[in-house]
Amino acid sequence: MLKRVETSELRLGMFIQKLEGSWFKHPFWKSKFLLEEMWMLEALQGSAVDAVIIDTERGLNNVPEREVAMVGAGTPPPQQRGMPLVPARPTANKFAAARVATAKEFGTARKIAERHSKLVSRVFLEARLGRGISARTVDPLIDDIYASVQRNLYAFNGLLRCREDSEETYRHALATSALMIALARQMNLSATETREAGMAGLLMDVGASQEAGGPPHPEDVWAGTSGDLETDVHCQHVLAGHALLKAAGDIPDAVLKVCLRHHERLDGSGYPHRLAGSDIDQLSRMAAICDTYDLLVAGRESRPGLDPAEAIRHMGEHCDGLDPAIMVDFLEMVGIYPIGAFVELRSGRLAMVVDEDPTERALPTVYTFWSRPLDKKVKGEIIVLSQCYGADEIVGIAQLARLDLPPLGALRDALLSAYTRAAGA
Repeated sequence: MLKRVETSELRLGMFIQKLEGSWFKHPFWKSKFLLEEMWMLEALQGSAVDAVIIDTERGLNNVPEREVAMVGAGTPPPQQRGMPLVPARPTANKFAAARVATAKEFGTARKIAERHSKLVSRVFLEARLGRGISARTVDPLIDDIYASVQRNLYAFNGLLRCREDSEETYRHALATSALMIALARQMNLSATETREAGMAGLLMDVGASQEAGGPPHPEDVWAGTSGDLETDVHCQHVLAGHALLKAAGDIPDAVLKVCLRHHERLDGSGYPHRLAGSDIDQLSRMAAICDTYDLLVAGRESRPGLDPAEAIRHMGEHCDGLDPAIMVDFLEMVGIYPIGAFVELRSGRLAMVVDEDPTERALPTVYTFWSRPLDKKVKGEIIVLSQCYGADEIVGIAQLARLDLPPLGALRDALLSAYTRAAGA
């Protein structure tokens, strides 16, 4: 039975079915969860959410009948704007300490991407020709990405999110490698595991280089496969990639597993072997999330990429096969509004996220470019939302349709360059 309960009347042990209001105004990262820890209760009661819907058959129901409203035909359930995944843990981010400024690291990250572009191109060309790939070949690139993430958690992937001058498959390999390394650091994995994560992100789609369409879009993954491993086109790139990497002889076993399993899902809906639950190793679960996020943002010719913040929300609506615990770490790593996301501010200005605050995930640094009240472009301004003391705030993801703007990829590149200059980096 569903009941509407004021947040002040919530008790530990209740099962939250829905939260009223926009997900931008509360600290939770899942639409349904058991209220089982005191910090969760305190966070919810301290948020802007006035009431929730509880399921009394899945949790406690110790609120007096007179104090709750039944949810039925007479009381329509509250509308939601796509809730994300699991409650965000209120732990201090390990990257909150001293780090290289994001604007400065953008320049170093750009040099890394340019310096290794020929290496990545050669690796995928070798794969296209059916030749084995040695771990020693990509070690220098993994070292450089690892070092960049050490200096700044957000810059390398943020740069790739805002650049258009990289071939799609190679850009995806670099971006996924950086995401995997950053996620491994967020999860406190060992140095060896972190390096394997980076190598797995870089190489797991080498089999797709033999396919004209590149890696399959997440929507195709969620649609499922025919189940015939010999003929299903979705299965071929993981099987081919695994065979290529195994033939090299020096690729770590953990990386081989990721290449084979990064499209497996916890609910058994993935491929190529329909693995489920604990049969899927941790790195492969991480890869499923990083791969899905980057492909959603990058898009395809037939499917335009999503805004990074919208991609996070989208994953929350299709998360049944993704590991929810790792998704918590992923969110803490990329932020609610990742670099490259377009947001609308309370002042009526539109802006792009250009930096993250590890201690205030919902309050990034933005660079303005458009005024809705004036309906025109405006001079860019850097706003550190975590330090503007309420003078402005994000009210939602920006809707850019019908505005006189360049293509989004070019817009991101231009805004990132303008921000870097303005920041003096």
